[in-house]
This record gives sequence, C-alpha cells and structure tokens, in this order.
Amino acid sequence: MKTILLLSGKSETSWLDSAMRLYEDRLERYTSYTRVEIPGLRQTGALTEDQVKEREGDLMLKRVKDSDFLVLLDEKGEELSSVEFARYLEKRALSATKSIVFAVGGAFGFPPRLYQRANYRLSLSRMTLPHQLVRLFFLEQLYRANTIINGEPYHHI
Repeated sequence: MKTILLLSGKSETSWLDSAMRLYEDRLERYTSYTRVEIPGLRQTGALTEDQVKEREGDLMLKRVKDSDFLVLLDEKGEELSSVEFARYLEKRALSATKSIVFAVGGAFGFPPRLYQRANYRLSLSRMTLPHQLVRLFFLEQLYRANTIINGEPYHHI
C-alpha cells in the first residue's frame, strides 16, 4: 500500500523539515511513502478564510485520485491510540487499498468539498495543534504504527 502525505503549503522552518525527513527516512523501510506539498497561496489578504480554504481544497483535490483512500487529519476526526492506528493501517492494507492519502489542511482547515470526498477523518489530539506541527506529529505516529505492525521495540506498551 502506498502512503502519501498531502500537505497544504511547505514546511515553514528548516528544523521542522529536518525532523520530518528523519521520520520519512525511517519509513522507507516499511512502506512506499511520498510527501506531496501543494504550493502555498499568495496574496490572500483580500480573501476570506472560506475562500482560502476553497482554493487550497481545489489544489489538494487535484492530487487525489478516485481510487485513493483519503484520510483527513482533522481535530473533529476519530481519536485512536497508537496501537489502534497501527491496526487501522493493517486493516486498510488487507482491504486491498492501493494508496492511502493523509491530508493536512492549511491554517483554516478543509473546505466542505474535501470533507465530502474523504473516506475517514482522524484526529491526533482533542487539542488544537498548529498545522505545521501536525505534519511532524503524524509522521512520528506513522513510523510508530509501522514498528508496532512489525513487532519492533520502538513502541513501549
């Protein structure tokens, strides 16, 4: 199963990008992984939050295939423990999912159109997290899930 992390905008700091690459390098051992960054919108000062969400959503939807299983990382999504997330990934792989796309929206979240297209919504926390940090937190959990699936000692139960 291919794993794609679809991001609205690029990482804003070099330390965040370096930390993300650390987990991405570790993931190569377990899964076919790709990070896809949609270019950030420019000159948005005259746009409303909804207009920004719609434009970002349009760009994201262009990168999602009909056959992709789309998971929105969303604060209103279902919360799973690390072990539950690992089991979720196993279930997706066993159901012959070819590509699973995990999407991180911009600062204002996702437009209604993306919610309608989504197959699942996953929350990393009930707390509101900066969309830039969600990227790193998610990658660590994706790596952790893969070590759980493979019975490796990274995750301490």
